[in-house]
Amino acid sequence: MRAVRYHEHGGPNVLQVDEIDDQDPGQGEVRIDVEAAGVNPVDTYFRTGEYPVDSLPMISGSDVAGVVDAVGEGVEEFAVGDRVFATGLGNLGRQGTYAEAVIAPVDALAELPEAVSFSEGAAMSLVGVTAWQAFVYHAGLEPGEACLVQSGSGGVGHVAVQLADAMGARVLTTASETHHDHLRDLGADAVFDYRRDDLEEAVADVAAPDVILETITNEYFGMDARIAATGGRIVGIGNTDSEAAVPMSASKPKDLRFQMMTMYNTPDIGEALSRLAYLAETGQVVPEVARTYDLDEAAEAQRAVLEGSFLGKLVLTP
Repeated sequence: MRAVRYHEHGGPNVLQVDEIDDQDPGQGEVRIDVEAAGVNPVDTYFRTGEYPVDSLPMISGSDVAGVVDAVGEGVEEFAVGDRVFATGLGNLGRQGTYAEAVIAPVDALAELPEAVSFSEGAAMSLVGVTAWQAFVYHAGLEPGEACLVQSGSGGVGHVAVQLADAMGARVLTTASETHHDHLRDLGADAVFDYRRDDLEEAVADVAAPDVILETITNEYFGMDARIAATGGRIVGIGNTDSEAAVPMSASKPKDLRFQMMTMYNTPDIGEALSRLAYLAETGQVVPEVARTYDLDEAAEAQRAVLEGSFLGKLVLTP
């Protein structure tokens, strides 16, 4: 089969399409005939060596959608021919998803409804579980609460806007002005240009957020603490620097809760995916596919996921 691998850490140019042997699924695993694989910033962190991998060469990619074409011993939940989507495969030295086939443990996948395309399933997996873990598990977002989603046009952000809206929250978000109308269509009640000088005051004039999903924690943690409601919950899912000062003077009087997280620690990825599948099937949370690429274009896709300006997700189609 064809697979996109890197034999050394480095820039996008280290990615290459190799011919490798198919693998058979082991105990509690299935093999998926890949129809689509999502492209995420985290894929580039493994490629550069910022995040560790067990060994090289390594297949890139963290989420996938396709059809089960083989099942391992003890697998009863899925059968050959099932449409599925999965995530959480690329972090512990496992085979990645930029390939024509991938081995996946059954607890990391769920059935993909017929009404949801393979590209949408691949685009939903990692970012959907991230938003789910942030709002449901960590923040306990409740109906009627105000929720601020930073970077609402991003992969996680545009799904988080829809999920918060589906949960009955009042949704505020930030993005470049070109995406404002689209984000309102996705469920945002108020959208702010992240470049405006008075961003903090503008958000605070609309609502004191009960929950904030933060994508650049080291830059915006201070602002988040100052505008959050008393008892607010701030969930950080990303940063551009390893250091972020804790704004004690703003957060302590409000009894704020702050949580850094990664979706790889989600206790039951399959269950979260099942819930997201229902929301996608009913049209409540549907990922946007901004562009698709061939396997041969994986390097271009990984450049674009960090440098491009688009709303939604990028997807590879073998």
